[in-house]
Amino acid sequence: MKIFDEIESEVQSYARSFPRVFNRAKGEYLYSEDGTEYLDFLAGAGTLNYGHNNDVFKEKLLEYIASDGITHGLDLHTKAKGEFLETFNEKILKPRDLDYVVQFTGPTGTNAVEAALKLARNITGRENIIAFTNGFHGVSLGALAATGNSHHRGAAGVSLNGVSRVPYDGYLGDNIDTTAYLEKLLTDSSSGIDTPAAVIVETVQGEGGINAASLDWLRNLSAVCKKHEILLIIDDIQAGCGRTGSYFSFEEAGIKPDIVTLSKSLSGYGLPFAVVLIRPEIDLWKPGEHNGTFRGNNFAFVTAKAAIDHYWSDNTFADSVKRKGSYISQRLNSIVAEYGEGNFSTRGRGMFQGINCVNGELASKITRIAFQQGVMIETSGADDQVIKFLCPLTISDENLKRGIDIVENAVKAVCAIESEMPEDNCYFDDVYHEAS
Repeated sequence: MKIFDEIESEVQSYARSFPRVFNRAKGEYLYSEDGTEYLDFLAGAGTLNYGHNNDVFKEKLLEYIASDGITHGLDLHTKAKGEFLETFNEKILKPRDLDYVVQFTGPTGTNAVEAALKLARNITGRENIIAFTNGFHGVSLGALAATGNSHHRGAAGVSLNGVSRVPYDGYLGDNIDTTAYLEKLLTDSSSGIDTPAAVIVETVQGEGGINAASLDWLRNLSAVCKKHEILLIIDDIQAGCGRTGSYFSFEEAGIKPDIVTLSKSLSGYGLPFAVVLIRPEIDLWKPGEHNGTFRGNNFAFVTAKAAIDHYWSDNTFADSVKRKGSYISQRLNSIVAEYGEGNFSTRGRGMFQGINCVNGELASKITRIAFQQGVMIETSGADDQVIKFLCPLTISDENLKRGIDIVENAVKAVCAIESEMPEDNCYFDDVYHEAS
């Protein structure tokens, strides 16, 4: 650990929660150098939907490397890119009646968001973007302006402009439809909100605390955008690629966004890869107007094609995700009913769910004990108060049960400690180590 302390920047975060040196990973497992096995309920923050070192993808990638396939191709036409595009079009877009062109951006989610916002502004000639409370869209300046979290926004060093914030579904209470509020802002010439170029939204806010918009709310939002000729951008970077039970998280709502951003699990193998999906009639880019050196990660094209071929050629995989999602819901609801007492509630959908704790300190204590017991699981939300279940979609039923069992035991242990402990963290640390 010495080298990390000596020369790695203080900006590191996950390493603080999971202070081990990891050297191997397979499926839903991570292994530290001392051989300790951990169930991975972090999954690369949603990048490893198909698990670590998936054998199907690895075989295709090794074959490609062995044949001296192109690694880096800028935006040149390559065989690997062409095969990915054909597979994506035939097995993902066409079966869903989605007509999009594909823009290859820089390899991260924030790169895709930056491109989407820039395109929307260029198309409409408007500057303003509507974003939502608790939204997270990245930490480069344009995407950060649309991000709500004050911790991330505070690091910008400059003013973050061009975005108006509107309450997300449920932000003002369960019985208030915040799309009606947005409609009022857009129709009132004295609202102070400039007509936006676009609305950008996550159907499930991952970093914001696993807040899941209702399907009706999403439909209403789409209708408001259409009425006012505002482009609808769905940020599907974390919620997409099967996480909610369908390839795109907006499918169940029956809406068709103007622009979609994808990254994280798009490559299937944890390789950097991001795209923007654009309705053809608004693909008004001039050649080279938005570019980037690493638009052509051909390794990612190979594994992304393999992921679609293997998991999305029929409904078998999607059905398994829905089944596991129902099991997660049942287990989390049971945990809350057993130990809740006003301290816990559940949220999310599909295999994108969480336990909302009364505060971040409580959530942190639970995830610390879970880690000591062999489960890597993170927190999210404005105060890190949500325990975020983000295991690989391919996890076995046995390991899904075992992982949730461990978290439940951690909840039980912390609740027992909380009922007895004074406001002294040192006391907690003593009991915590005994419990773990």
